[in-house]
Amino acid sequence: MYEFARDVRSFLKRIPDTDANVEDSRQLIRASRSSGANYIEANNSLGKKDFLMRLRISRKEIKESRFFLRLLDVGDSEELEAERTRLIGESQEIEAILGSIISKSE
Repeated sequence: MYEFARDVRSFLKRIPDTDANVEDSRQLIRASRSSGANYIEANNSLGKKDFLMRLRISRKEIKESRFFLRLLDVGDSEELEAERTRLIGESQEIEAILGSIISKSE
């Protein structure tokens, strides 16, 4: 999760500076950060119910991160498009892992 949030920030430093990208970037930063923070909180939870709730929030934030990644305008840069595709794939993997943990913990 930390690596995903860090890689998102690195990616955002290189995208075109349009009004839409600025707004979507802010949302993406919040979602990627929140996903990781909620995962950490889940591991320090007060009980099973709290654990599951925080994992569900983390999964929701990963989905939101993917949404904002897709909205970003990377211009004609094949390198940025490849990086975005990688990050989207990573978000899908994280979502699958979180979903598996949730279903096995219920």
